[in-house]
Amino acid sequence: MFPESMPNAIPSGQMLNSTTRSKPRRKYIYAGIVLRRRCCLRYWLILPFLYLLGLILCARPLSLFFFSVNPPGSLYLSHHIFHNLRLHILNDFSPPIQLSTLWKYKKLKIEKPCKITNAGMRMETSQNNGYLIVEANGGLNQQRSSHFVNTLNGFVRVARELPLILMEQYDNNISNVPIIQVPAWSSISYYLEEVFPILRNQGLVRIAPFANRLSMYLPPDIQFLRCLANYKALKFASPISTLAKKIIKRMMEKSPRIDGKYVSVHLRFEEDMVAFSCCLYDGGEEERLEMDSVREKGWKGKFRRRSSVINPGLNRISGKCPLTPVEVGMMLRGMGFDNKTLIYMASGKLYQEERHLAPLLEMFPLLYTKESLATKEELAYFKGYSSRLAALDYVVCLFSEVFLTTQGGNFPHFLMGHRRYLYGGHAKTIKPDKQKLVLLFHNTSISWQEIKDQVKGMLVESNREGLMMPRIKKSSRHNSIYKYPFPQCRCLQEGQNLTVNLANVGNVLDDQLKLII
Repeated sequence: MFPESMPNAIPSGQMLNSTTRSKPRRKYIYAGIVLRRRCCLRYWLILPFLYLLGLILCARPLSLFFFSVNPPGSLYLSHHIFHNLRLHILNDFSPPIQLSTLWKYKKLKIEKPCKITNAGMRMETSQNNGYLIVEANGGLNQQRSSHFVNTLNGFVRVARELPLILMEQYDNNISNVPIIQVPAWSSISYYLEEVFPILRNQGLVRIAPFANRLSMYLPPDIQFLRCLANYKALKFASPISTLAKKIIKRMMEKSPRIDGKYVSVHLRFEEDMVAFSCCLYDGGEEERLEMDSVREKGWKGKFRRRSSVINPGLNRISGKCPLTPVEVGMMLRGMGFDNKTLIYMASGKLYQEERHLAPLLEMFPLLYTKESLATKEELAYFKGYSSRLAALDYVVCLFSEVFLTTQGGNFPHFLMGHRRYLYGGHAKTIKPDKQKLVLLFHNTSISWQEIKDQVKGMLVESNREGLMMPRIKKSSRHNSIYKYPFPQCRCLQEGQNLTVNLANVGNVLDDQLKLII
């Protein structure tokens, strides 16, 4: 039944012929078309909204989109936790951790005897196949490039200058020599099949960058040469090694313990590092504006591109934010290092140093830096050269009993590998799980005992990982030779009869340093 108000309603009992049936049907069809058009209009209005929603979900994790409050770990609250637990931390007189028994796991077991020796690796006189141009890049590499020629004499021929007949082909400008793009971690077969024919035809080959251009899976004799270059041929220049020795001795003399052992901390909390990490701490809006200014000054619009998304909360949850001094202090005290622990801090000038360093000094009053251990006259040669200053930190960290790394990068990776080489396979490095740490330092009502229980677990894990070595055949590009020196490096170590024992300051230390720096 149609409602009486409808104009096309048909009285009851009246028969419908074909004419009367068709008219209303056409009207209803027309109405249906209008309705569909309206629906399509709605869809067209909704589609842009759905597209924008998809972009937001791609840029931000679902957890950050749906949570009305900040997800756990996304905010920096560590300074509040220290304020709440300060008296508990400073009055914690639990038995301190003993450095001599800290590393519970045994040394690496290498069943096969070391058969590779320096004498066995000496090359026979052969025809010159050409010249390979090596460009050492990177801060520490530049500082360690001297003494290289003499050490490799007899293993690899190193020339200081190219023959004039070759240089004339390139207008006596080495930068005119074409660069061969070699993929990272290339196998020996790649060099034999792709690079060597060019070397033989042209007489010289230029590869840049040169770092990480060779595979990790190599024959033992070639791996031995890699160890020789890393741990013997590359040494720091004399001004660096001389002052480094003085700083190490002064550091050990300040130890309240007879053995002179100390802990080194690589703290990456400089202004440029904080800005580059795109993390926010306890400075509020003023800090955010300041960091925006530093990023713009240092990287010229890099962080203003459309593809750049600055999300401090996500960076912190992902473990990408540099640890602050107060976080490092709470972690070490929780692990069992007491206020008599001697600490060397390797760092540039900290961001807002006076404010951020105060809590760490309160927890560890025996904290020193290169600036506090060396005179201004001794540091004059290093002033203005960040690589030279980093080299000093490198050596002091190398000989510490424990090394704590708070951020990734070449500096800690080189140190971890070098320390594995020195300490019989064990890096003796603390590498905290920062993703777990930010969750731990998000709970402002957490107890000091809870923090201690959690960070002691991290210490056990660092102890285990410090001994782990990846299988050579299954090694990936992430398992660099700089971070994991393989068994062939032990052959070089045994040949030098190198052992680390820092108990005696003086001739013993001098002899050990001569082999390395």
